Amino acid sequence: MGQGHSDEQVARNVSTEHLSHELALRFAKKCFTPLEITHFKDIFRSLAEDQDGIHYWKEETFCRFLVIPDALGPGPMIYQMATYLGAFPFPSLAPSILTIEAMLKVVVIMTERYRTVLKRGGADRNKLFFRSLAVYDRRMSSVYEKPPQDVLDSVRDQESGKVDTSDAVLEEARSQAAGDEPRSVRGFSIDKPANEEDEEEDDDELALAALESLDAIEVFKYDQRADTKIHHAQIPVDNFRRLLMLLLVIAPLEAQESLSRHAERLIPKRIESLREVADSILWSFTPEKNAGIFYQSFNKIIPASLPYMFDGLNPLFEHFLFSKNIDLSRRKRSSTSTPMTSPTVPQVPDIPLEPLLPREGDVLNLDILSQISFFIKGNSLFRRLRPLYLGADAGFSLGSIEQKVFNWRAPSILLVSGTRLSSAPEGHRERSFAETLPPKRFPDGASGNSTRGRVIFGAYVDVPWKHTYKEAIGSSEMLLFQLSPLHEVFRASTLSRDYLTFTKTGIGLGCPPPRPKNVSGMSSHTALGPVSLMLDSSLEFGVFTHDSTGGGSFHNSQSRKGDWQDRFEIESLEIWGCGGDEEAERQKAAWAFEEREAEARRSVKLGKDIEADRALLEMAGLVGGHNASGGSMG
Repeated sequence: MGQGHSDEQVARNVSTEHLSHELALRFAKKCFTPLEITHFKDIFRSLAEDQDGIHYWKEETFCRFLVIPDALGPGPMIYQMATYLGAFPFPSLAPSILTIEAMLKVVVIMTERYRTVLKRGGADRNKLFFRSLAVYDRRMSSVYEKPPQDVLDSVRDQESGKVDTSDAVLEEARSQAAGDEPRSVRGFSIDKPANEEDEEEDDDELALAALESLDAIEVFKYDQRADTKIHHAQIPVDNFRRLLMLLLVIAPLEAQESLSRHAERLIPKRIESLREVADSILWSFTPEKNAGIFYQSFNKIIPASLPYMFDGLNPLFEHFLFSKNIDLSRRKRSSTSTPMTSPTVPQVPDIPLEPLLPREGDVLNLDILSQISFFIKGNSLFRRLRPLYLGADAGFSLGSIEQKVFNWRAPSILLVSGTRLSSAPEGHRERSFAETLPPKRFPDGASGNSTRGRVIFGAYVDVPWKHTYKEAIGSSEMLLFQLSPLHEVFRASTLSRDYLTFTKTGIGLGCPPPRPKNVSGMSSHTALGPVSLMLDSSLEFGVFTHDSTGGGSFHNSQSRKGDWQDRFEIESLEIWGCGGDEEAERQKAAWAFEEREAEARRSVKLGKDIEADRALLEMAGLVGGHNASGGSMG
């Protein structure tokens, strides 16, 4: 019995590295095409370092290939993430050397291609990212420029008796794709792909899903002791700030688009703007100004307010699958029967892309746009927004909004910025505004790093704008959000459906429709919802309210407890349409139709007998001063 226990322990110790190899093999086979594998191998080999027969990438090579901008300083964080992900699914092996197997796993996870293999771990990449960025001790917070000799010796010992693993894993994947039997699966039970289509997704972590796919749950239980440390780990604030600034820059990145296009815009003024936006996001994680970001807040805030924050990593790491050294056209010509001389393929110049924004507003710029793309999918924002109403150009009035925004038949985004008002109203205008509201019971919201009192609020409106009377408009897809000085998204609730009102008293989001005046016993104050944004009729002032008792049209804060209310003077107000030329043409057609209808009504002529026409209108009660009330039929 003791001998059996010893054999099991030895099997565990041996199988960890072997299972890591088998997982890389499975990723190579099922997550990439043979052509992508060829490109990946070419890129890795052409830039790899060679030390004592071990081929690997160092930090400088890694950052230079991805064109990580030095001005932002996120290179060490991205490299630290890679050295952790390269050890997947065994955290005890991290930080890993970026060999070709490790790099393959990094690309699979960063591009989310693992979903074709790990169907049960789709919701857990954020946890993996946290662990890759978190600091447990000094060893975890440092990265290696050159692997230590003892680590290299360990890798060499693990690979002894095997064919050059760095190439074998990819060659074996290619042979398996062609239908050949694998060479290195003897003695290990690997799931067959027959029933993979029927597997149901759940919230198990990726490491568990990976080892389940390799029938190695016992190894998972043995190795995952490090997971108990996750609640004692934290991401240093400065490290996360640098990463956020990079994520803001790469948010609009498209497949095979070089990051250099965006990095060249990083002038000092832009870097300062990026830092301000990053600080607003940071403060949603650390409202008490903690030294680091803990997993509890990381795991709560990202799904609620930043679900697409890491999406820019996907196209960035897709660059590993396209080598500029491989000329496919030359290969195609050489396969024909007619011999041809292959001329040098000229470099195709970068084609200028359509601007991400047709123009910048007083509120919306490229950095705010990237911030919004962290919770609204970028494919509906970048190169898809057009200014419908800009207060600085059209004037601050509800009539201007009606003229510019009505008949836009696609979603739109409202943005408003301003400066907080003092607790005691100053001047006639502020006092008049305060008199229309219920007495202020809550303190101002958090200020973050801002000392100017500037706030930015907004809303995603998923329905066309129109006048509202008895009922509000909108649906549960609407969003209410704050961008500065803290970042937070308040998602729609179904407890109340007072999502958007547009009346002569102003614009309300989460506020009940205005009540009829002169109702006995009813307050004349504007009704504010528990979580709401209200802009007054003159568009001079606004108020955002957060009442933690809830029950309104938008959910409470996920990161902050308590109640607060921000009353502010409006400085800028903008409404941007989500759509392209087709939506703009529809709006023009709708305006043209309404203009024709109005002209037709104006051209209606009365009859020649003016007195008879007037008498008819008086009988209908439409003109005249008879003050008829209708009387009783009894």
